[in-house]
Amino acid sequence: MPPRAAATPYHHGDLRAAMLEAAQRILESEGIEGLTLRAAARAAGVSHAAPKNHFGDLSGLLSELAAIGFRRFTSELKAAMEKMPSGSAEERLDAMGAAYVGFAKAHPGMFVLMFRGERLDLQRPALRQAVDEAQAALASSMAARLGIDAAATGHGSVTPEQGAAMVRAWSLVHGFSMLLIDGRLDRVLAQMPPGSDWRTLLARTFSVGSHPR
Repeated sequence: MPPRAAATPYHHGDLRAAMLEAAQRILESEGIEGLTLRAAARAAGVSHAAPKNHFGDLSGLLSELAAIGFRRFTSELKAAMEKMPSGSAEERLDAMGAAYVGFAKAHPGMFVLMFRGERLDLQRPALRQAVDEAQAALASSMAARLGIDAAATGHGSVTPEQGAAMVRAWSLVHGFSMLLIDGRLDRVLAQMPPGSDWRTLLARTFSVGSHPR
């Protein structure tokens, strides 16, 4: 079992930020199973009752933490596309897909919380907005690949075929991400030529006709 996150005494005025920082350390070192209000309070160096004033309960804390994750996730997806301003729509979608998987690989605890967190309150304003922004970024990129007006994706103007193509592209990168962080691709990667890694495998996966046409 990974060592418990060391407590960082709370010395400044932003208790909420201190709690979220502590919660993220626990999430990445111990997984969602180790993240409780008491554990986060202890890691932040505050009383066990302190978190309730800002988050109410564990669901509140997890939801606010997931909102942070989604905002970072969206920022990385957009940054990946902005690095290739002259790339084709397919190349930009590939770059976003690689950033999607890269985020999951670098932050597996956060990624699992964001997409598997049964205890999240999706009606919490911060989380709802962060999720909407992430979905909008994904939809915009996939719409560009399909030649759809990006604005149409938010107004019920996507055909069933286009919707299916967008879901197929999303399923590919999300499924790849989950298989990767769950260790399900380890055997495949071990059998590939020296120097190959998950990026090599993802690029080949993209190139065998899995993108929407």
